[in-house]
Amino acid sequence: MIEFRRLFYGIGKTKAYAAVGRALAPVDRVLLRVSGGKVGLGSALGVRTLLLTTVGRHSGLTRQVPLVFVRHGKGFLVVGSNWGGGQHPAWTANLLADANATVATNGRSTPVRGRLLDGDERERAWREMVAYWPAYDTYATRASRREIRVFLLEPR
Repeated sequence: MIEFRRLFYGIGKTKAYAAVGRALAPVDRVLLRVSGGKVGLGSALGVRTLLLTTVGRHSGLTRQVPLVFVRHGKGFLVVGSNWGGGQHPAWTANLLADANATVATNGRSTPVRGRLLDGDERERAWREMVAYWPAYDTYATRASRREIRVFLLEPR
């Protein structure tokens, strides 16, 4: 399965992949929600994916987003790349407004607290994420007007 994921490294860096990914995100979200985080489009391709549930900072409604993750101790590292877009994704602003969230992965739901990483801790986490999904470096180049946010989601 890991070798299959490696096939997508080059494709994952393209703008076309980002466009398809954005278009398929609602399908991925439904699959992850229904399966409790067991099955999504990313996981079908061998990419570790979780479903993050935050509270909308303006609406107060729950918002869900599928994200690639890397395990970090008992927590999860996630990146607000927005496919290299010029704006931070809304879920990152939601986490900054209310750090309490929920992660669904592998059929388990885990209450977490999101912490924005900075400095050396962010750099180490960024390297871990890029080692897992090299396309993040390309996304950072595309999003050169902003620093991509990196969060550690720690169990509460």
